[in-house]
Amino acid sequence: MPHRTLTTSKKWRWFNNLSIIAINPLLLRLVFPVLAIGMAQAAQANGWGLLNHFGTPRVIAMVVGIVAMDLVIYLQHVMFHAVPTLWRLHMVHHADLDYDLTTGLRFHPIEIILSMILKITIIVALGPPVVSVLAFEIILNGVAMFNHGNIKLPPSADRFLRLFVVTPDMHRVHHSVIIRETNSNYGFNLSIWDRLFGTYLAQPSKGHKDMIIGLPQFRDHRRLTLPWLLILPFIGDLGNQPISR
Repeated sequence: MPHRTLTTSKKWRWFNNLSIIAINPLLLRLVFPVLAIGMAQAAQANGWGLLNHFGTPRVIAMVVGIVAMDLVIYLQHVMFHAVPTLWRLHMVHHADLDYDLTTGLRFHPIEIILSMILKITIIVALGPPVVSVLAFEIILNGVAMFNHGNIKLPPSADRFLRLFVVTPDMHRVHHSVIIRETNSNYGFNLSIWDRLFGTYLAQPSKGHKDMIIGLPQFRDHRRLTLPWLLILPFIGDLGNQPISR
């Protein structure tokens, strides 16, 4: 049940999107001796982090760990829109001219590295149980593909679901070319953060079928190839999207 008609070739987009998606986990393995779950194991074994220090009951520690990491991802997303240098990296995600599940995992490798550094830092500082880190990684990747999906939910289902989680209609607003809409709905999983911090926008001004996806400065689909996506942060037009501008 697609919500929007795609404007570019799916084969062309998917080839380039899946190519950059395939690079990122390989790069993480090369750069980091231990990733999020491995660091959670080390934190638990060595008693690192607030939750381990205070001996928090396991169930409470699991819930706190998942919710706290989700908040950090929200704040990280805001920062990638607020700081021009970080926005240059994040443009790769937003330059997609269509919106489907491959958009949800299409990030520049340097952004993925910075995100992992932040995630590892939070795990060391907080000390969440290993199972909560595993659950969070599964949830984060699953909901990222869900809320970037080109799927049409019944309005009643969307209204109910977005009380708790970010739905495709809610997050699609964030990928609008209209700057006010780009700088809204930063959440990836829990929808409460956008409401709590005043960044929630219910619907796009032109409606979901007529809204334009992407960035106004990048409209040529022929340039959205893997090599161009990799060098985009260094040569691309910054635009007026950063919050600081």
